[in-house]
Amino acid sequence: MPDRLPDDPAWGHGRVAGSGEVMLHYIRLGAGDPVLLLHGWPGFSYDWRRVLEPLSGFADVIAPDFRGFGESDKPDLPPAEGYTPEILAKDLLALLDGLGISQVVVGGYDIGATVAQTLARRHADRVRALALFNPAYPGIGGRRFDPSVQREFWYQHFHALPWSDRLIAHDRETVRLYLEYFYDHWCGRKEAIREPEFEAIVDVYARPGAVRASIAYYRARAAQRQTQTGAQPEDSRIRQPTVIAWGELDPVILAAWADRLGETFLDHELSLLPGIGHFVPIEAPEQTIETIRRSLALARQHERGSGGRS
Repeated sequence: MPDRLPDDPAWGHGRVAGSGEVMLHYIRLGAGDPVLLLHGWPGFSYDWRRVLEPLSGFADVIAPDFRGFGESDKPDLPPAEGYTPEILAKDLLALLDGLGISQVVVGGYDIGATVAQTLARRHADRVRALALFNPAYPGIGGRRFDPSVQREFWYQHFHALPWSDRLIAHDRETVRLYLEYFYDHWCGRKEAIREPEFEAIVDVYARPGAVRASIAYYRARAAQRQTQTGAQPEDSRIRQPTVIAWGELDPVILAAWADRLGETFLDHELSLLPGIGHFVPIEAPEQTIETIRRSLALARQHERGSGGRS
């Protein structure tokens, strides 16, 4: 497969209003049941470049940039007011409304997997099924705070520092050095990260304000954790069919943490991917496509069993 760059005109680029008048960029290809693909960090809709065209053969594929990422708007708001998972989910609801789509199968990894779960819980009538890759989920619990694991989460603490974006984005080379660490350390199949594609990602993140906007999500999450101490937790259970593929070599969201999926995902299937790390849609496109195809099939089975869509 040849290298494809983010502005490839063969991908159907569009813009639509999210919540709060924030304009969201998206890629849209294909026809059939709608599938919404949610990217991670450090990435944007380009994360799905290996699977967009194959999926478009049997689905209506929409891959947006979250606010703060890629070609979407980057509102200068306090992170807790503009970049929480709940606000990103509201953006996606507005996007779906703007495109005239009532229900979707949602695929996501990294940040995208968290926002996908927020959509499934809070707006269950809009989500038919989920396809998740190495998802952070409530069953991980306090294990992520074990000292042996926290050394992998240093970047989240760093992002919460008010001056971190200025260090990262000092110039293009500092952006490149920073992103290169993650695309190397988190990747199981090193050859999956092609040089022209990586340089295109660096170009996007090296734009003025891009790093600051992209890490606003982490700053918002840090603020949420401080204010939620002792708060009554919401029902974390997800009832939609969920198909999960987990890269066994992911050093940050460990495959061993899949042991409690059943407590959150009441109807789920799990596949472990040997030799694959964190960037499943990039490292394992065939397995990604199959996971999404399976989630579509389960959505249809569920709807036939319940007498139609709810």
